[in-house]
Formats: sequence, structure tokens, C-alpha cells
Amino acid sequence: MTGPGGGGGVTGGTPIGLIIVDDHPVVRDGLRGMFAGDPDFAVLGEAAGGAEALALVEALTPDVVLMDLRMPGMDGVTAITTMAERGLTARVLVLTTYDTDSDVLPAIQAGATGYLLKDTPREELFRAVRAAARGESVLSPSVASRLMGRLRAPAEEPLSQRELEVLALVARGSSNREAARHLFISEATVKTHLLHVYAKLGVNDRAAAVATAFERGLLTPGNR
Repeated sequence: MTGPGGGGGVTGGTPIGLIIVDDHPVVRDGLRGMFAGDPDFAVLGEAAGGAEALALVEALTPDVVLMDLRMPGMDGVTAITTMAERGLTARVLVLTTYDTDSDVLPAIQAGATGYLLKDTPREELFRAVRAAARGESVLSPSVASRLMGRLRAPAEEPLSQRELEVLALVARGSSNREAARHLFISEATVKTHLLHVYAKLGVNDRAAAVATAFERGLLTPGNR
């Protein structure tokens, strides 16, 4: 069985070689049984974690790796990243239960060819694996919508040094008047800086601005 570089499974003459990676044996059994019933696919191996998956990919050169994300030991994103670093050419199709930004974005950024949820119907999953073997991106509808929403969202505009200074004083509990006195600027200028901060952070008040700034690492406890 050859990997993508050798055209295994991509031309239709040879079954698409698969490795199934999931820490739940029942899930692996179900997927293996599903693909074993179709001559277009050949399950080359199974792994319960990222490290085991890497060893199998290097040894068996599959066309596609069906990769879960949240697993003990090495997780899916780390495994995908390591595959890319080692120059392994197998396509990775994430198959998971989770479609949150914290799961989807790191997996796509790491190099996953596709991202599907475990409730994907059988025929849709088969089509996705065939597409992934051809190097085509495949996303479940909810994941596609989430990514499009991120692309349409305005790019985060960085806060200026003065805006950060004002926000740091607000985080310490300073009023506009106290911040103005501390920075040797007018109270009106402080208000203007805060309005700019609200707009850039997408918030409507001082408390939300401070909370969002800490969340994004713009402020640290030392600023307080």
C-alpha cells in the first residue's frame, strides 16, 4: 500500500490506505467494520493515541489518517503537527465530537486536511475520505460555518501604548479623573482612549474591557 506520494487509492485502482486513531476501542471497531465493508478502502492499522499513530504512519505510509483530537498522552493536534514536522505526507482527516474554536482552529492550523464530527453519516464520511486522499479540504457544515464566521470577523486591531496605559490604570480601579491626573492628560482624552479600547476589544464597558484584556494577555496581574 502506498501513501499519497505513490498515488495509493487516489487513482481508484488501489484501495485508500487508512489508519484509525481514537482512544475508544468501540469507536475504532465501528470505523474498522464500516470501512472493511467497502473495497475502496483498506484499514492498515489502528492507534489509541498520537505517539502510536506517528509510529504507524511512518511504518505503513497510509493515504489518510482518521484522527481523534482529545486523547491521553499525545493529543491529535500535537500528532498532526509532528507529522508535518517529520515530512509525513498522509492526509489527516479529523473525526471528533468537538466543534469549538479551541479544537477546530488549532487542528486546521496544524495541517489537518479536513474536520468532521462523529455524527457524520456513513456515505458522507466515505466521500470525505476519498476527497482527503485527493488532497481536498473537507469540513462538516458546523465547522465550515464557524471558520467562515472567523474569516468575516474584523481583524483585531492592537491597542496603542497610551490606550494600554489607560486600561492598566482602570484595571487598578482608577477613575477617569485619576487616570488623567496620573498620565498628565485631560479627562476628556481619557474618555476618548477608553472609547477606542471598547471598539477594538468589542466590549461596551470598563469591566468587560479589563476582563477581555486579561483574557487576551494584553494585561497581566503585574499591571494591576
